[in-house]
Amino acid sequence: MRIGIPREIKTREGRVALIPAACAELIQAGHQVCVQADAGTLSGFSDDSYRKLGVTIMDSAETLYNSAELIVKVKEPVSGDLLWLKKDHLLFCYLHLAPNPELTQKLCDIGLTAIAFETVEENGRLPLLAPMSEIAGRVAVQVGAHLLHGSVGGKGILLGGVPGTSRGKVVVLGGGVSGMRAAETAAALGAHVTVYDKYAEPLHRVCQLSPLITGKFAYADAIAEDLKDADLVVGAVLVPGARAPKLVTEQMVKSMQPGSVIVDIAVDQGGCVETIHATNYLEPTYELHNIIHMGVTNMPGAVPHTSSQALCGAILPYVQLLASGQWKNHTGLLKGINVKNGQVVHPALKN
Repeated sequence: MRIGIPREIKTREGRVALIPAACAELIQAGHQVCVQADAGTLSGFSDDSYRKLGVTIMDSAETLYNSAELIVKVKEPVSGDLLWLKKDHLLFCYLHLAPNPELTQKLCDIGLTAIAFETVEENGRLPLLAPMSEIAGRVAVQVGAHLLHGSVGGKGILLGGVPGTSRGKVVVLGGGVSGMRAAETAAALGAHVTVYDKYAEPLHRVCQLSPLITGKFAYADAIAEDLKDADLVVGAVLVPGARAPKLVTEQMVKSMQPGSVIVDIAVDQGGCVETIHATNYLEPTYELHNIIHMGVTNMPGAVPHTSSQALCGAILPYVQLLASGQWKNHTGLLKGINVKNGQVVHPALKN
């Protein structure tokens, strides 16, 4: 199969879907791999590092899309990508269509088959979402800790404190992969962490990570009470393929102390905080009700070298299945199909 890896054009997105070593494995299996010029540069992978392994470097997106059957990219198509996508393309990337009906309709109008990384499912797990969720959880706390600095408008809190001072307080909404990593990172910094989830199992898991972590069931009254003195709130709620539920109301946000910070990882799926809206790394934050909000939709894009390596390792076995034509009997990939032949087919998108 002819596989194309375009350069990401979403704002400040430096990741690349397949690193050179992975491309070499596909070529050895008999496939043709084309990479758009400079697609891997921001991740630390030069065109020459691809070329010496047998990858064809193409100068333009138009040429790449016209020559490829399978398009493997990181983020959802934006206007510059949609120009070149065709009906006979098989698209494999993060899509996050639930909060984006306009993109959903455009993909239906094109008539292609689009498989979303975030809805590929194996034994109840989301293996292609997990590596980026791990990174997003850690980045959310690292960025949140910085935004709490008084020098950038925060309330002047050091999350771990020092002897003679109070530790910072972090509230994490959701005990999945991103929530666990956010909680673990915050606790490693020395903060008191409270994780909310609907189910007992993830609460047991997160509590085992550190004695500084407390797990609570996600009752609205309990969340509202904890938010009143929270320094950092991390939204990490996930309903696979669907919009995230709003666990934090605007009234809850108004009750928080000025200079506190909200980082909503769930913004890709619409966000779990009522006052959040999507931002990018050019303008990552905004202030509302004296609370700093961050809603960057490609949070792992801040660390593209690490993210590209982790993502590629997860997706390569599935790319191999797609390229060999063996995927049509693969339950996990079939569950990942969001759009096919002009129709929305994923159950979560139909509701």
